[in-house]
Parts: sequence; structure tokens; C-alpha cells
Amino acid sequence: MNIKGIEHLSNEELQAELAQGARFVIFQYCISVLVMSFKRNSPIYFIPAQHKAAPRSLRFIGISLLAGWWSLPWGPIWTWRTVKNNIKGGIDVTRHVQQSLSRAA
Repeated sequence: MNIKGIEHLSNEELQAELAQGARFVIFQYCISVLVMSFKRNSPIYFIPAQHKAAPRSLRFIGISLLAGWWSLPWGPIWTWRTVKNNIKGGIDVTRHVQQSLSRAA
């Protein structure tokens, strides 16, 4: 599983961070080309409890705003939805990642 931001954490440190409110999130972005639109997910990002997800989401918001809205009808719709999800802090996948990590251990 490709998770950005946990490379330097031991399992104990990771569990302590999660207990304090850290989370795993994905961001979405939309790219449109003529008559086709593609909505994709970023890798999983680890967001420590004391940090905000917004700085990490800016890249994906920018991609969507620049390249997402060009195709009708899905381009503008998916662009709006991806930007909205990213502004709210991404999609929380903490529970799913924890389940996968516990199965792998």
C-alpha cells in the first residue's frame, strides 16, 4: 500500500498519532479531454493530528480547476465535486487503511 507521510514512523508512533486524531485521506482530481472526463484519486496521505489537509489538497484542486471542466457534461460536474471534497479535507479512508495494516501485520 502506497501511503505518503508514514515512512519515518514506527508502528507504535503511528498508533499514537492515530489515537490523537491523525487520519489517512485521499484527494480527487478531474481531467477532461474533448468529450471525455476522468476522475482519479491521489495516493493515500497521512495527515498528523496537528496538521490540516488543505496544503496537500491544493495541488489536486489546481489540476481540477485547470484541466477538469473542459468536457460536457461530466467535466464541470466532476470538477465541482472534486474541488468540494478536497476543500473539505479530502476523503477520509482511515478505517480502511487501519484494517489493511492490521491484516498485513
